[in-house]
Amino acid sequence: MKNILLIGGSYGIGSAIVAQLQETNKVYVASRTPPAHPHRNLTHISFDAKMDTLDITLLPQTLDGFIYCPGSINLKPFKRLDMEAFEDDMQVNFFGMVKIIKTIIPNMSLKSSMVFFSTVAVGNGMPFHTSIAAAKGAVEGFAKSLAAEYAPKIKVNVIAPSLTNTPLAAKLLNNEKKKESMENKHPLKRIGEAEDIANAAVFLLSDKSSWITGQVIHIDGGLSTLNLN
Repeated sequence: MKNILLIGGSYGIGSAIVAQLQETNKVYVASRTPPAHPHRNLTHISFDAKMDTLDITLLPQTLDGFIYCPGSINLKPFKRLDMEAFEDDMQVNFFGMVKIIKTIIPNMSLKSSMVFFSTVAVGNGMPFHTSIAAAKGAVEGFAKSLAAEYAPKIKVNVIAPSLTNTPLAAKLLNNEKKKESMENKHPLKRIGEAEDIANAAVFLLSDKSSWITGQVIHIDGGLSTLNLN
């Protein structure tokens, strides 16, 4: 049974990952709100990724997997984004993650796995994404360098989703017209579901992904590679 730490596992993609992991792993969820899937193999640690320092005494001596779930969707024209917005997106998506990794990396076991999240907007230039694309671009570059530095002990990979039906994306999908418009932008003609992303994350944590590291894996309905127009 593996020890897996998730930062932010109470809603959306994080919650879907927890639901899949908790039956066969010991799962530690550090988040502001306890997960909605109570289980004997799940331990919740009250934690705010923007403000708190993770107390490693609450974790096992060795970790076999780590997932950083906190993110943001801050879509505005560049002229309306002040420096505080850029700094906040970097803090939530990147600096908070680096701080935690600095804390836990001595505890990562041999052949352990780390999974981070990016966005399709890093590879696909999209209007109104300058802040979030910059923050997630930092995640991708960091992950590849970390994977090189810690191979073969630790696998490090990134999942880059397109728009996914989660509470974080609720404002972009709050009526049928918006939802249909977003669906039609994707070659597979639907919005991603949390389980689509969770499936990939759980695979990357498993022994079945033992020859995969330093990758940015696009789970995006074909948006990043297919042009059907």
